[in-house]
Amino acid sequence: MTNQEIIEMGMQAGIIKPVLLLGNNLKLLTAFAKLIAEKEREECAKICENYEDYAKGDTNYHATLIRTRGDHK
Repeated sequence: MTNQEIIEMGMQAGIIKPVLLLGNNLKLLTAFAKLIAEKEREECAKICENYEDYAKGDTNYHATLIRTRGDHK
């Protein structure tokens, strides 16, 4: 997630105004957005752990993909 995407979502949610992006506010908002994304990936991964990937023969294949998705950004 880019800083611009985080800013746009914050504005859409009505929690920030452009003037509030001065100083440390953008860093705080970015850190918060990353925590939310991490939590969402973990919840998706837990669901995936309940399904077996027959093509890979690994029950954790999709869970691992979701959890590591954020590491590539």
